[in-house]
Amino acid sequence: MSVSKGYLDMDLLRFSTAGSVDDGKSTLIGRLLYDSKSIFEDQYEAIKKTSEQRGEEYVNLALLTDGLRAEREQGITIDVAYRYFATPNRKFIIADTPGHIQYTRNMVTGASTSNLSIILVDARHGMVEQSRRHLFIASLLGIPHVVVCVNKMDLVDYSEERFAVLRDEFEDFASKLRILDMHFLPISALKGDNVVKRSTNMSWYEGPTLMYLLENIHIGSDHNRIDCRFPVQYVIRPMSDEYHDYRGYAGRVAGGVLKVGDEVMVLPSGFTSKISHIDTYDGSLEEAYAPMSVTVRIEDNIDISRGDMIVRPSNVPEVSQDIDLMVCWMSRTPLKVNGKYAIKHTTREARCVVKEILYKVDINTLHRIEDDVALGMNDIGRIRIRTTVPFFYDTYRRNRITGSLILIDEGTNETVGAGMIVK
Repeated sequence: MSVSKGYLDMDLLRFSTAGSVDDGKSTLIGRLLYDSKSIFEDQYEAIKKTSEQRGEEYVNLALLTDGLRAEREQGITIDVAYRYFATPNRKFIIADTPGHIQYTRNMVTGASTSNLSIILVDARHGMVEQSRRHLFIASLLGIPHVVVCVNKMDLVDYSEERFAVLRDEFEDFASKLRILDMHFLPISALKGDNVVKRSTNMSWYEGPTLMYLLENIHIGSDHNRIDCRFPVQYVIRPMSDEYHDYRGYAGRVAGGVLKVGDEVMVLPSGFTSKISHIDTYDGSLEEAYAPMSVTVRIEDNIDISRGDMIVRPSNVPEVSQDIDLMVCWMSRTPLKVNGKYAIKHTTREARCVVKEILYKVDINTLHRIEDDVALGMNDIGRIRIRTTVPFFYDTYRRNRITGSLILIDEGTNETVGAGMIVK
């Protein structure tokens, strides 16, 4: 029983992988899973047999995550592949994102909830357009930690000079971006150098292995613990004799800390009350913080429904119908000025109209393109929208949950844009 509880109480690190085609993302994940003893023997035997049938000289660990290969050959949509594993120190969710330029939207999807992004680069080719694109998206999405893995070091004779050149190239480009924590590792996913075990071929490298970094990187401060934000997802009324007068507001804490006895304000009404109870399936708590899912009860009977937000009276978010945001466009149909879209932000839903496209970003140079502002699929730009009702939000840099939203085509119900609020 204690083992189970320990597992449940472990930290969860979400990380994504990104890189150009054939940079070795799937092989790296396969190596992580195999060397950390996170796959079963029959799985290994299956990919070993497949590798032999295909005439490959080694066990192709990429097959562990390449379940979408058939889809790729058929030319249909390539999605994000998720893998789950755990070590004695931490649980992990990996989002393996496609490398092709036309699947940039999938990288945004996979990386949007990540604590950490692994960006792979082929040691022979160095920084390419996709490397710049992935670094820019990691910065745009506010991913707290970025690890640049210079892969295939075995193909450049484990050269320290080559690694130093690529590190300087990446640091120069990253200096123009907002990346808070960046690490560089020389690895060979195929041979296993510096993935889980230290490399004997690169004695000049004195830093941690990738697995050590993943297990020990500090993620406790990745969430906003200052601004109290609790979007109400559902109102719980059991209507039973045992819980005759029970009225609780369920949701996920998006920021700050909620404590029993705290004075709170409900938006949009502006009414105030105090927290009387914080309930969970396992019992009551004295406090809750992001990203916990809880049910909050308050002392007064205030009209509260889905889409409302519980905050502190002395610390309220921005409230406005006019919002500026950076958007990654995901639809084959270009973004239209004066186009009308459904919008979802935390638990609030409304409609909006695009008032203006301010500029598009050139991924290679990071320059703003202001004369050609048409946003097509996978383009990233800044737009201004007006919503049908006031929204309560923070900037994306301040809070990734209350600062993000999606745009939806009402005709097809397709998510067409992922937005990060600027102001």
